[in-house]
Amino acid sequence: MELYKYDTHVHTSQGSACSTWKGSSIVERLHELGYSGCFITDHFFNGNSAVDRSLPWDVKIHLFCQGYEDAKKRGDELGFQVFFGWEFAMNGTEFLTYGLDKQFLLDNPEIMQMPLERYADFVHEKGGFIVHAHPFREAWYIPLVRLYPKSVDGIEGINCGNSPEQNERAQWYGKSYNLPIVGGTDAHNLWNYHSGGIALDEKLTCAHDYLDRLRNFRITKVLEPSNAAHLPWPEDAGSYAVRNSIELLNDEMKQKAIDFLNSQK
Repeated sequence: MELYKYDTHVHTSQGSACSTWKGSSIVERLHELGYSGCFITDHFFNGNSAVDRSLPWDVKIHLFCQGYEDAKKRGDELGFQVFFGWEFAMNGTEFLTYGLDKQFLLDNPEIMQMPLERYADFVHEKGGFIVHAHPFREAWYIPLVRLYPKSVDGIEGINCGNSPEQNERAQWYGKSYNLPIVGGTDAHNLWNYHSGGIALDEKLTCAHDYLDRLRNFRITKVLEPSNAAHLPWPEDAGSYAVRNSIELLNDEMKQKAIDFLNSQK
């Protein structure tokens, strides 16, 4: 049976400060590796975002989406599916958010003041869905493990940035609450790509097709991490990062950004 691979958790350098590969490079590499598509899930403004938080909300959103838009443009050229999402954070707990679009973000700046439970309810009210990213990760920026089984639609049971023990706990958690278990690489660079994610028996038709598969436990396979796709790490790895740019905004947004920055001098 032919399977179609998707990476559900990928970061671009335009949107995430900790990433060193731009959206179009992600698409080219995953296409080379036989993936059918991916979800771009950059860190939102309450996480390690590459966007200047001081800017006006609408300018920030347009800058935030540049990584996805770069990936989508290249994906359309290659026949590779690219879906939009983001990673919403609070005190180290992170929710992968899918099924909504740029307009949702433009219209709802109040999400930044919402506690996670209210944020999850609001996302669901608006037609989106949530997967709890790496729920048992232990890291300096995560002071406490927090679980929200009533607020999420699935659990990232295999995150390629986690230890096997942390992933085992995540899978136990998902099974304990009868929540769907998925995988994602959480990739931030080109060189140590771990070839994880999910495999499906049919291609996705849209982001909400992923939700339908979650609800009906129709994720054909969760992919185990592999270093088969690793590449030599260059000495100048940091120089590969392409950041978001005011110069790429439309004339109205560009002028708004320039006027704001000049007013802050």
